[in-house]
Amino acid sequence: MTAEQDIVLAPDKRLKTECAPIDEITDEIRDLAARMLQDMYETDGCGLAAPQIGELVQLVVVDVDYTKNKRNPYVLINPRIVVADGEERETSEGCLSFPGITVTVSRPSHVVVEARNLDGDLMRYEAQDNLMAVCLQHEIDHLHGVTMVDHLRPMQRMKKMREYEEALAAGAQPGDVEA
Repeated sequence: MTAEQDIVLAPDKRLKTECAPIDEITDEIRDLAARMLQDMYETDGCGLAAPQIGELVQLVVVDVDYTKNKRNPYVLINPRIVVADGEERETSEGCLSFPGITVTVSRPSHVVVEARNLDGDLMRYEAQDNLMAVCLQHEIDHLHGVTMVDHLRPMQRMKKMREYEEALAAGAQPGDVEA
């Protein structure tokens, strides 16, 4: 299966589901993280949440710095936002589960996240005024059944969903963004 085939596309109900916490870091969880990283890199994403590949557990992978020659992935197990403050910032967000569109979302500019890594260590991630701050919030939203279009007012959401359906009909694949 290719990464594009692995990605769950809206309006799949799994994208609207609250995900279960991970109680134990098993080989299956490590394999899932590896699969998610592979899918994320193959589709030129900077983050991916487990429900986006149909797994309803609290697992997120992020790499906002990667290039062809350098990777700096983070695997976050049971991530939770402990601080979300600072000036609200509007940014244009894309999503592998909504190929072909971007959405302007307003989010706090500063975020602190706690999560376990694959070794079970409790980690703390802090980001401000950058892609990492946006990505952490976007991916953690997925674990709670919230997608980027849910941040829009009803009329904006309807318009973006119409654009998304048109993009899909035109052949948009995960990783494709609005032209």
